[in-house]
Amino acid sequence: MYKIPKLTVVGAGPGDVDLITLKGVKALASADVVLYDALVDIELLDHAPNAEHIFVGKRRGSYEYQQDQINELIESRAKSHGHVVRLKGGDPFVFGRGAEEMQYAAAHGLQVAMVPGISSSVSVPAAQNIPVTKRGSTESFWVITGTTKEHKLSEDVWLAAKSNATVVILMGMSKLPTVVELYKKEGKANIPIAIIQNGTHANEKIGIGTISSIENVVEQEKLKNPAIIIIGEVVRHREQILKIQRNYTEQEGAL
Repeated sequence: MYKIPKLTVVGAGPGDVDLITLKGVKALASADVVLYDALVDIELLDHAPNAEHIFVGKRRGSYEYQQDQINELIESRAKSHGHVVRLKGGDPFVFGRGAEEMQYAAAHGLQVAMVPGISSSVSVPAAQNIPVTKRGSTESFWVITGTTKEHKLSEDVWLAAKSNATVVILMGMSKLPTVVELYKKEGKANIPIAIIQNGTHANEKIGIGTISSIENVVEQEKLKNPAIIIIGEVVRHREQILKIQRNYTEQEGAL
């Protein structure tokens, strides 16, 4: 039976399998083929029991497929099988190349659809009680890629360091020393910073410090990619919540 060639790009969310959207689950259930990335928990593939599952992600610096090969695979599988779901971590439109894959698919005669995902840029900090905005602390937030197409730190980090905004840097651990130097040059050595590794997963790790201390924290906690960097006064909210909870527990225990 002929099936209409179709690509649905689906955001898997930040990591915890419960944080995929219901619409994403429904898309997986109707998939004939699922192409999934390294940051996607394979437990999500259980929602697509009748589909072919193909890993096309990146691990330890090696690519299973180059981007042009992924594009060609989307096209060929859609035309031979029908509905291809491209399952990507976080939200595919936030540094996820989902827009590029949809554009390629549409140009090659496929129907295209997008199911947004919960972006790691806001949900990973939130899961650790760090809001990206908080009244009285910040009026805006920046989400910046730590590594550009040219494998350099985005120049926007330099601009963001001059502002009072919360700054969230994705894929930026290798550039942390440069980020630290930028903030120090702006006289912001005491700004709070958090680094969250494997956000929302069971093996999640977090390091909290200031611009001047964070490199030591990273070394002590052995933090590494995949991780998210959050810079700004909002980082203090986490400790404030923990302090309130500790005080309440102590007061209850004293009764």
